[in-house]
Amino acid sequence: MGTSWSARIVAAPDGIAARIQAELDRVVAEMSHWDPASALSRFNRSEPGRWQPLPAGFAEVLAAALDIAEKSEGAFDPAMGALVDLWGFGPPGPRNGLPGDAEIAAAITGRAHIEQDDRRARRTALAALDFSGIAKGHGVDRVAEMLRSMEIPDFLIEVGGELRGEGIKPDGQPWWVDFEPVPGSPLVTLRVALHGLSIATSGDYRRSFSHDGRSYAHTLDPRTRRPLKNRVASVSVLHPRCMLADAWATALSVLGPEGMALAEREGLAAHMVVREGNGFAEHLSPALDGMLA
Repeated sequence: MGTSWSARIVAAPDGIAARIQAELDRVVAEMSHWDPASALSRFNRSEPGRWQPLPAGFAEVLAAALDIAEKSEGAFDPAMGALVDLWGFGPPGPRNGLPGDAEIAAAITGRAHIEQDDRRARRTALAALDFSGIAKGHGVDRVAEMLRSMEIPDFLIEVGGELRGEGIKPDGQPWWVDFEPVPGSPLVTLRVALHGLSIATSGDYRRSFSHDGRSYAHTLDPRTRRPLKNRVASVSVLHPRCMLADAWATALSVLGPEGMALAEREGLAAHMVVREGNGFAEHLSPALDGMLA
């Protein structure tokens, strides 16, 4: 996944680090768009129209991604691989200069080109899946479920900044974590207890490139087919499943402040920081406001 992981486990058994690494290796083998041998890469090379069998985890992530794509009216879209590559954020690596309008328009993307039937899926055109906005969260969930299956109740798992906490620490306290702060923001950092909860953050400061004095964030708007320019600095979402927190954080980043109405309808605990002039403004969904009260 191009990132690191960490775990805090109460009464951790011997050899647990190797088992966690093995579980994450299985996620990479299924969903990495950087590994040409992964199940996702093979799917992206498949002949359009031909059904492909999917590993269970892959099928779960694809179903969740397509569901959030539908609920967000396309603000989140797992079939953006061609555009991710075009803008220099994919396996081909950075590009010199910006893609032209014709290149952007010609890229075949969009969830409409992906069909799923339980444990199989197919492409109806040469669209490519990219699970960058959901796979890390799924990896956190996979490790958490593995630990729970081993009857390990108390732990905090982190993969690339996305976290899930279960149970309590040895001192009886829950796993307290701070929301990821936006660099340069004077806003008070929020703190929350991850007791059966996950938190995922999407931020424009995490990965970007500059061209002619302008910064281009790695998050793309599937509707404009271009990097975001809605002034959203970060979105954090709390959810029992880290996979869903991860994907919703991306979707709300794309939607901007108007997306907080969707967060309210979906009952999401969401926190958004928006750049305003030389400062910052924050938006809290009612679900999150209730948690912090």
